[in-house]
Parts: sequence; structure tokens; C-alpha cells
Amino acid sequence: MTNDAFLADCRARLAFELLSNTWNAVVLWALRDGPRRPVELRERIGGISSKVLTETLRRLQFNGLVDRLAAPGAPSRVEYRLTALGGTLLAPIDAVGAWAFEYGDEVMAAQEAACTPAPRSPRPSCQTGEQASADVVDS
Repeated sequence: MTNDAFLADCRARLAFELLSNTWNAVVLWALRDGPRRPVELRERIGGISSKVLTETLRRLQFNGLVDRLAAPGAPSRVEYRLTALGGTLLAPIDAVGAWAFEYGDEVMAAQEAACTPAPRSPRPSCQTGEQASADVVDS
């Protein structure tokens, strides 16, 4: 990998973009054991609406990470499965999950510490994720 591997138009940023959407990695992980119907995916994942699941599956299909399998007949039966390309993301997703398991408490402690007011200073705004990152960049 070269020093410019993280420039705006590089492939590494494409990969980070694919994994930065919360539901992309979750849906890919839920498909790791084989094809699933949307209802099965919702039950397995939990906390995802039908609309968001449909949008996520379409995005993953657009990027070549999942296939949509429609069986003929009535009622229609649709399943989604990982493509070979989608399967290549399982190892990085697993690695990020292992990192989160090991260091998640430290990250949450840092967030909590950032939201604790220092003596004689106003309480900092406790923002999460992109809001806090945007503030750092704008400073």
C-alpha cells in the first residue's frame, strides 16, 4: 500500500465507505451462513425496519456484495445471499467486531470522560460519531 492509499478517490476509502454504514456490515454478517428471506434477516438482526433493510439490501446488491434470488410462483419468494465478493468482507467485519469487543469499554469511557465537565468550565456538548468529528475538523 502506498502513502496515498487514503486519498479521496482511492480504493481503501471505498472499502471504508462500504463498512461505515451501520447496517451494511450487520446484514452481510447475518448472511454469512447462507441465503435468507427478508423476514428471516429482520428476525435475526433485530432493530431494523423493513424500509431500512430493503434500502440496505439494494445498496449491497448495487455494490455486488449480495445477490437477490427470486423464485417463480405465487406468492413470490425472495432470498438474498452473499456473493463471493461479499464473502471477502466477512474477515474484516469479524476483525472490527473483535476490536470493538476488546476496546469498546475504553471508547465508551473516553466518551463519558469527554462529557464530564472540568472544574470551572462549561459542560461540553456530548455529541456522538460524525457530529463530534465534524467539530474537530472545523476547529
